Amino acid sequence: MQNWLAFLEKAGPIGLMIIFCSVIALFIIVERALAFRSLRLRDGRLYHRLRKRAQEGSFDEAAALARQERHPWAVAMVEVLARLAGKGGASTRTELEKTFSHVAAREVRGMERFLPTLFLIASISPLLGLLGTVTGMIKAFKAIENLGGKVDASVLAGGIWEAMLTTALGLGVAIPAMVAHNYLQGRVHATVADMKEETGIFLDALEDAGILAAGENKNTVRVQSINGSGREVG
Repeated sequence: MQNWLAFLEKAGPIGLMIIFCSVIALFIIVERALAFRSLRLRDGRLYHRLRKRAQEGSFDEAAALARQERHPWAVAMVEVLARLAGKGGASTRTELEKTFSHVAAREVRGMERFLPTLFLIASISPLLGLLGTVTGMIKAFKAIENLGGKVDASVLAGGIWEAMLTTALGLGVAIPAMVAHNYLQGRVHATVADMKEETGIFLDALEDAGILAAGENKNTVRVQSINGSGREVG
């Protein structure tokens, strides 16, 4: 405990800020990892079973299957199937794409929750470390000036070591935070790609079954993510 207190004292207030950022980053990483784990499909045959029920016109049964899953695609398909059931299947591809797009965009934003904050921590932590080093060096050379320049080399080295401690802290937080952010963002992109593929297959299956008007323009659904970039789904 005494070693930790001494370490925090040498790190200074900027070092405490970096440590606080590391705690937030760790919370986000754990929370998002658990959230993504819970989004996995429990029924690996869901896509096939749902398409089959929809092709048969059993929209309520297909929606019941989708409600058993928390995957963003399944959540969005509940709304699509509800629209089909409400209109007795008399819906166009464009109408279904719009319905899917609205719900999917909301689900994708939920998946990207806290990721901008994690990216911000990864970006500012090295800058905070550099700031701590600069302020520490200023204090060290200020002390040398007050002593008239008569300072032993070991004393100067000790001051520089303490000043550079915050840089090491900043990099130690930024590197894993950036790696985790890129991994989690990649999971989001992979999920969006799966949603795009399965939505296209689902709508094509409905057209083949004669439920949707054949030959209609197959518009591309764009899912708006939390960072403002458009992603195509469907």
